[in-house]
Amino acid sequence: MRVSLARMGTAEGTPRPARFGLLLIVLIATYLFSAFTTGRWIAAAQAVFFVVVALLALRTASLGSRLGRIAAIAVLVGSAAAFPLALQSGSQTALGVTRIWATFLLLLAVVVLVRRVLSLSSVSVQSIYGALSAYLIIGFMFAACFAAVDYLAGDHFFANAQPSNTRTLQYFSFTTLTTLGYGDFTAAGNDGRAIAVLEALTGQVFLATLVARLVSAYGKPSREDDGPDATPKG
Repeated sequence: MRVSLARMGTAEGTPRPARFGLLLIVLIATYLFSAFTTGRWIAAAQAVFFVVVALLALRTASLGSRLGRIAAIAVLVGSAAAFPLALQSGSQTALGVTRIWATFLLLLAVVVLVRRVLSLSSVSVQSIYGALSAYLIIGFMFAACFAAVDYLAGDHFFANAQPSNTRTLQYFSFTTLTTLGYGDFTAAGNDGRAIAVLEALTGQVFLATLVARLVSAYGKPSREDDGPDATPKG
């Protein structure tokens, strides 16, 4: 009985180990796929990638079995309702709504990922993988938000009538997130500029706080080991 209770406690009370490597690989593959391929089917493929990213983030979030299942079902049902309908209709409004839904999915993934990384007692390679994954998701999230503005505003998103598509919006998003500011693509409207400013601020705060904190704490003792009640070794 003692052994079975211990196993039950481990299964139900202990969160699953944090593993972010697969999520990071999926994100890098998504970026490369979107950057080097062309075609109208890219939007559908990217939508599938975003659903996978949201589900992987929920899997690592340790929300509890019931809450995790509810969140996963909501992601699947919402995506099944939003993406196929928009792709079939092809209307600008429907496509804009799907980008809003994609923005929500990616925002959810960022929140649960950051929450999970901050809840870890020690900083490891997996923690850094998780922070990098959240950083990449932020870039995709703002790219989806820019796409929503592009579809719903009914005007050119970029100045000088530069083309706005998955590749250029993704490129603009990540250069804005990292504050490189090449200047070859700039938002034409006030709404796009305002969102770009928010993304630049988010990128700076994220790098200066979470990532810098994780890198500086990498390899140091865990919070439990540093506590006043820690048991001396030896």
